[in-house]
Amino acid sequence: MADTIAQFDRALEKCRDVFVKKLKDYGASWRIMRPESVTDQIFIKATRIRSLETKKVSKVGEGILPEFMAIVNYGVIGLIQLELGFCDKEDLDMDKAIQLYDRYVAFTRELMIKKNHDYDEAWRGMRIHSYTDIILQKLMRTKQIEDNAGVTLVSEGIDANYQDMINYSVFAIIKLTEGNE
Repeated sequence: MADTIAQFDRALEKCRDVFVKKLKDYGASWRIMRPESVTDQIFIKATRIRSLETKKVSKVGEGILPEFMAIVNYGVIGLIQLELGFCDKEDLDMDKAIQLYDRYVAFTRELMIKKNHDYDEAWRGMRIHSYTDIILQKLMRTKQIEDNAGVTLVSEGIDANYQDMINYSVFAIIKLTEGNE
């Protein structure tokens, strides 16, 4: 498990680096997005991954690794938006945005550690395309919960689905970058 945590942290570092660079380029422009729009943005990324996995060719020239990294970052953005709500203008400075990012990453990392213990590192035996399918399933669930105004009878909420999407994406990043496929 110690190896998983180290690999997980390295993958999250890569995602955080992209988040910070994009924050410098664009500011926290994502603050205008309603949570449903964040979900749809993740849907676009996951759909592209599945398309590339199926077609085996990218006409844009970018592979699936950046898309999994984007799912991590949009998942964290989704968690932030669930907490703060959306706004009509950028209202977070860089330091506050990074602080929120780090808080939700730490929270999601802790969930991974607990689940990884209980599931006995089952993710290691999975194929990357299975992570894609599970993320797409979680997106369908999230859209249904959003369409039901966030109300569930027995199921986890939107936040738990975002966290699971983040964690499965990190597992894919580990396999894609550390030769574990």
